[in-house]
Amino acid sequence: MIEILTLLILLIPFSVFIFNSIVLRNLISDKSEIPGIVNSISIGISFIFALIALFNVGDFSSSISFTWINLNDVDITFSFLVDPLTAIMLVVVSGVSFLVQIYSIGYMHGDKSFCRYFSYMALFTGSMLGLVMSRNILQLFIFWELVGVSSYLLIGFWHERKSAAAAAKKAFIMTRLGDFGFLFSIIYLFNVNSDLLEIPALYNAILNNEISTNVATILSLGFLVGAIGKSAQFPLHNWLPDAMEGPTSVSALIHSATMVTAGVFLIARLFPLFQNSDIMILVAIIGALTSFIAATMALTTTDIKRVLAYSTISQLGYMFMALGLGAYTAAVFHLFTHAFFKAGLFLSAGSVHHAAGTFNMKYMGGLKSKMKYTYYSMTICALSLSGLFPLSGFWSKDEIVLSGYLHGGYIGYICMIIGLLVAFLTSFYMFRAISLTFLGEFRGGGDKESEDLKSKNLPVPETVEHVHLEESPRYMIYPIVLLSFFAIFIGYLVNPVFSNLLFIDKHLFGVFLEKSLEVFHYHGAHEFNFSIALVSTFISITGILFGINIYRQKIEIEKSSFISAINNFLDKKYYMDVLYEKIFVRNVFYEIICAGSEWIDKNIFDGINVGLSKLVGRLSLSSLKLQDGQIHTYSLAMVVTGVISVFILVILG
Repeated sequence: MIEILTLLILLIPFSVFIFNSIVLRNLISDKSEIPGIVNSISIGISFIFALIALFNVGDFSSSISFTWINLNDVDITFSFLVDPLTAIMLVVVSGVSFLVQIYSIGYMHGDKSFCRYFSYMALFTGSMLGLVMSRNILQLFIFWELVGVSSYLLIGFWHERKSAAAAAKKAFIMTRLGDFGFLFSIIYLFNVNSDLLEIPALYNAILNNEISTNVATILSLGFLVGAIGKSAQFPLHNWLPDAMEGPTSVSALIHSATMVTAGVFLIARLFPLFQNSDIMILVAIIGALTSFIAATMALTTTDIKRVLAYSTISQLGYMFMALGLGAYTAAVFHLFTHAFFKAGLFLSAGSVHHAAGTFNMKYMGGLKSKMKYTYYSMTICALSLSGLFPLSGFWSKDEIVLSGYLHGGYIGYICMIIGLLVAFLTSFYMFRAISLTFLGEFRGGGDKESEDLKSKNLPVPETVEHVHLEESPRYMIYPIVLLSFFAIFIGYLVNPVFSNLLFIDKHLFGVFLEKSLEVFHYHGAHEFNFSIALVSTFISITGILFGINIYRQKIEIEKSSFISAINNFLDKKYYMDVLYEKIFVRNVFYEIICAGSEWIDKNIFDGINVGLSKLVGRLSLSSLKLQDGQIHTYSLAMVVTGVISVFILVILG
């Protein structure tokens, strides 16, 4: 039963991709909504099948296997694994994607490439579903790359815009840097034992102490580099804010359920390997550092989508930090809750852009009265992201902070403090954004921004459009409202900390998820800590009040030269783009790689071609000398050729 559902969950999106790309685009007009309806129904069916798989996976793992590569002693399978971790991810990916497809029908209405958009979205969803179901690490890498290609196509969807094309290339190249690490670990693992590419076989080898700590550390480092690139962690985090050049609905899917969550999933899937290595502390440090850096960068930006992008990087840092502290359940639980409220926030930002004609919050304001559904939904999702009790984000964020406290030692306590500090910063910048967007008087929107830029002889961004101050169409509103309900209830409903609330077992999510690591006797559920919860809630409320107050009182924090310098430093993203551009792109890429490639091309490849042509010319001249018309010369040549032929035949036997 689950085996058949597993195949259908994956095959449906890929079938829709092929159908839209080959059949529909040649049969319908560009303005037809049929591709969006086909996508929504199909991925909705995948979501229903994913729910059935979730409720039936129970205490066992189901797998499907086909022989893929059979060469001498090497036998590699194309196989799928459905265990509790996979089942949870299938629901998240298909569920959020289903709502994004519905939203996209309204958001992309009238776009000249409507059918192409939905083809790419089906491919993107199918690739992520294939990634989370993979039982084989090599197969996982193939779907990993498909996710990267899909994101490249969608980030650069409006490729006629130079900024979109550049953002797509930046995302593709920076994530490929991480993929070298992933590929290295696959090759190294293949060299150790090709059978260990199968995840269950790898688990058994770890359980039986067949993999040394040194080997586990080398493998984990490569996989970590891949995860850092995909999940936009320091120092490969710069690509994600620029990825906002794609449609907002694409951003919602990338930031909530696909692409960036792949890195977190990879570490969670290979968690026993990481635990057996010496790099767990490194994972926690990278996560904590990224979480803080991204949260500070969100403080100064005025682009609402970039605020959300930085918050994604920061929250992914939370997940990495939790995994590094050994809090496997807390990390996956936060991934689960984060998917719903982050999708809601991005879709709300798209709704705001639909009305205001801009993503620049300086030109928004006063939208609360015009867009009540969007306002209340976005505020609820922002409260959940801020970790306010009792919304979904509170329960998962609180578990991560608690994991730092329970881990102990200076690493654990530092991570706990950073977690609380980031909670304050998150609350602050999210309610700064809510205030600038919805409160006060309307400040002109896209029309005013366009006018101001033209008066300064500055180019007008192609995302700036005319103002339409009204609520978004129902296709866009229904998914946003539904996601806001999930942002309120889903966190506690799936993982209650008290016994038998609404007949739901205590720590249901954690107990279910831990069955994926049952052979390792992993138990990650912790009792609710009121002290940590009170401190966390107080910090979140303080951040919210600061964010609203600074807007209401119009505090001019930039008047201080010191604050202005910090503001500029954060606005320049710690000058990391400049650093990469000057050192890596210009010096390393242009000076070393490009110059080296040019030298090799001229001196080796061209040299070989020139050398061969000269050799042929000289041989031709030599042969001309032999053809002198003298019979004795030809006789001598025949004798020499005959002797050489006999000699070769004797040697060859």
